[in-house]
Amino acid sequence: MTNLTELGVAAIRDGVAAGDFTAVEVAEAFNANVAAASALNAFIVATPEAAVDAAKAVDAKRAAGQPLGKMGGVPIGMKDLFATTGVQTTAASHMLEGFKPQYESTVSQKLWDAGAGMLGKLNLDQFAMGSSNETSFFGNVISPWRRKDGGNAALAPGGSSGGSSAAISARLCPAATGTDTGGSIRQPAAFTGITGIKPTYGRCSRWGVVAFASSLDQAGPMARDTRDCAIMLEAMAGFDPKDSTSLDMPVPEWEAGLNPDMKGKKIGIPREYRMDGMDEDVAKSWDDGIAWMKAAGAEIVDISLPHTKYALPAYYIIAPAEASSNLARYDGVRYGLRDLPEGAGLQDMYAATRAEGFGAEVKRRIMIGTYVLSAGFYDAYYNQAQKIRTLIAQDFAKAFEQCDVILAPTCPTAAFALGEKMSDPLAMYLNDVFAVPASLAGLPAMSVPAGVNREGLPLGLQIIGKAFDEQGVLNAGLAIENAAGFTATPEKWW
Repeated sequence: MTNLTELGVAAIRDGVAAGDFTAVEVAEAFNANVAAASALNAFIVATPEAAVDAAKAVDAKRAAGQPLGKMGGVPIGMKDLFATTGVQTTAASHMLEGFKPQYESTVSQKLWDAGAGMLGKLNLDQFAMGSSNETSFFGNVISPWRRKDGGNAALAPGGSSGGSSAAISARLCPAATGTDTGGSIRQPAAFTGITGIKPTYGRCSRWGVVAFASSLDQAGPMARDTRDCAIMLEAMAGFDPKDSTSLDMPVPEWEAGLNPDMKGKKIGIPREYRMDGMDEDVAKSWDDGIAWMKAAGAEIVDISLPHTKYALPAYYIIAPAEASSNLARYDGVRYGLRDLPEGAGLQDMYAATRAEGFGAEVKRRIMIGTYVLSAGFYDAYYNQAQKIRTLIAQDFAKAFEQCDVILAPTCPTAAFALGEKMSDPLAMYLNDVFAVPASLAGLPAMSVPAGVNREGLPLGLQIIGKAFDEQGVLNAGLAIENAAGFTATPEKWW
């Protein structure tokens, strides 16, 4: 029999539907891989029974001749930011350790309704705040990749969706949910040689997803390739009356619309992304991508996004401001951790609970956010950042008058070693320099693996599209995927 854990979403779905193997066989194969890969620390909680139960339901439907759903028989990993009924949901924080919701997030429910099963809850940066998966209360996720000749240094899988990226790359699951606030789907996808798409803001419901920055957070799929992302996004997306920012639009048939032919398409290359001292391998990978697009029939257009240089500072004002508001609910009163020192009053309990429950990076961002929202600084920081956000959105609107999609690197470097940037928050924040502008503008953007650097580590290319044009982004991603022919996988050491 085929090694089932080498199959992606489309191959599993089609194989189960054709009777080549059963959904239970698939679930058991992935459960075995999850159990054997504790060294990666990708899962906070494994749920092997849930995966098998969902698989049995799919096999029973097939036996009865009933439709199996878009994700029928596909077991997936669920980022531990999505509420799952009766299964611990922590956002990788001590604050929520042991919290078992009595409700299901809209996105996860849509996936279960489409025939998917849950292999477990995936590790992440605490409250989705981080670019390396080093801020989790449950320990670092370790990338399955190693430098070709750089010893055995443990590498970052990217963040915040580092558990998702590591698990897919290491064949612990064929696909997983991610969330992207400022690059948290795209950057980890690039670091581990997989594909991930952040859809247009509002395309997937945020209901039941632990909030970080509500005007930026967006759920999306992470998988082996573009087709798998298209299939999973179709299952995840759709209007939700429980989310006031949800798009009331029909969900397109993205998989059926996939077409790598770029003839007649214009690809924008933003000159501001070509930065001084850019990593040589990243620059070469970008040049390769431009050549591949030309070969696929596209016209290359030079564009300008003049406010790009202000995107990162604006993001690191807006996102912490929203986080400080969202995380105020964790006070030790209603749910989660409660630290009540003897003889303490209410304010003492708040302070003790938050001091104990939040990690250093979360505290840093809450304090930044509280500062920029405080009297006297609101206009100087928060209002100015919102104006910059508008200008960045206008830059993209002007650029899209000249082109159909934008091509850029996903990250300024390949994966770095764990511990390498933890002492310098600014160096860590710079990882998101290419990802943040699309997030501020609410645009769809995806990362596709484009090759490896001289150390044998994956590099990703990013495609940014117009609002609601996930199809254009997926098609351009498929063109890059076909041209790159990326087949590199990490050598198993775990």
